[in-house]
Amino acid sequence: MTEPQRTLPPEALDEWAEVLCKHFSIRREDLPVALILDLARDVAAGVARPAAPLSAFAAGLVAGRQGGTPDQVRAAVAEITALATTEKKDV
Repeated sequence: MTEPQRTLPPEALDEWAEVLCKHFSIRREDLPVALILDLARDVAAGVARPAAPLSAFAAGLVAGRQGGTPDQVRAAVAEITALATTEKKDV
């Protein structure tokens, strides 16, 4: 029996983003896939791989509590990225 694929090719990620947007009534431009992937990469490299999804969730939580505009999302991501790249954390 073949094990299911656990990673998504880029085009499948776009499809998943569309599913999420449709299901939750999110505008596509409000789901910055590349920005979140960059955040995950930077946190995984600067902190630890398991810190990447936690940091992505935190960025969304912080931005949402501040109003959730695209600028607030980018600001939260930038702040978390700065933390991850300037301070080595032991996780």
